[in-house]
Amino acid sequence: MNRRRLWAIVIKELRQLRRDRITLAMIVGIPVIQLVLFGYAINMNLRGLNAGIADQSGTAGSRALVMDMLATGVVAPVATVNTPQQLMAMLRRGEISVGIVVPPDFERRRSDGRPVAQVLVDGSDTAVQGAAAQLAQVPIDSAAPDMRAPARSTPPSGRISVVSFYNPQRRSAIDIVPGLIGVILTMTMVLFTGIAIVRERERGNMELLIATPLTSTELMIGKVLPYVVIGLVQTSVILALGVWLFAVPVRGSVLDVYLATGLLILANLALGLLISTRAQSQFQAMQMTFFVFLPSILLSGFMFPFAGMPKIAQWFAELLPLTHFLRLIRGIMLRDASLWELWRDVLALAAFIVVMMAAAILRFRKRLD
Repeated sequence: MNRRRLWAIVIKELRQLRRDRITLAMIVGIPVIQLVLFGYAINMNLRGLNAGIADQSGTAGSRALVMDMLATGVVAPVATVNTPQQLMAMLRRGEISVGIVVPPDFERRRSDGRPVAQVLVDGSDTAVQGAAAQLAQVPIDSAAPDMRAPARSTPPSGRISVVSFYNPQRRSAIDIVPGLIGVILTMTMVLFTGIAIVRERERGNMELLIATPLTSTELMIGKVLPYVVIGLVQTSVILALGVWLFAVPVRGSVLDVYLATGLLILANLALGLLISTRAQSQFQAMQMTFFVFLPSILLSGFMFPFAGMPKIAQWFAELLPLTHFLRLIRGIMLRDASLWELWRDVLALAAFIVVMMAAAILRFRKRLD
């Protein structure tokens, strides 16, 4: 082995890496991204869950009990309603994760030793169930206590009941399988279209496309449409296996499930096309896809609870299509919500599709350089 020749190869590889900006960015970027995400954005200790309150008693004691629950920091009030039915509707639409119900006969229940309040929980996210269970430990007699009664340091068993809806058994498959539809589609759709334009260049087909009267818009849309069908086939396979193997319920409309999935497919395909117009090789396209996939799976709420993330991480996650799809698919499949009730996330995905597709069309040029 000649050390001089070996050193020449080492220098050559280092210079090539220096010219490859995407690879250079991954060398530094991947450790930084993972360190920031896992050390700063990922937090399993949930705080500030969106909560709705229905205090039907309206007494000093009931208000003090609600304030004690809020003081735990587990929940943050976002709405005040009159009936438990309104709270259930908000849970179904995904507007709140927890509902606090205080019945009209709160004072009588407290003196009789019966349950005095009920906590309604969106059980489609098992992490929320565990966090909301802490509310049952709020001392009852600390709420406007009777000075004649002895003080209690712990609440009597069952005085605050926690009721979990949509997944009371806390089965992880019910929470994971709907999200897997989005994760798999994000990984495959972005990757497939990310290498679409690059593959045309590497195989020499771009010369043929340049000679055709195709416009950039026609070429971009033509590249997308076949993968829409592939994505819907993948969705059908995941749904069938989820129902058959894990008994995952589909409580909402199957049509809404496919419509929501179609929006995610189009969003990922548009993003993949934009990556394809930037990458110079299929390897670079795969590298850029990884940069998209890593934040999506970590910040969307699939692996880690969304409510536990700091605000800046939540704002960034709102830019990712997988975040909105998870809300849609869990709302439809697990909470029996309609697509129209979840219109905010539908609008977010539609806007993402328009922006990404427009950017891909503007960046693409029918030329070899």
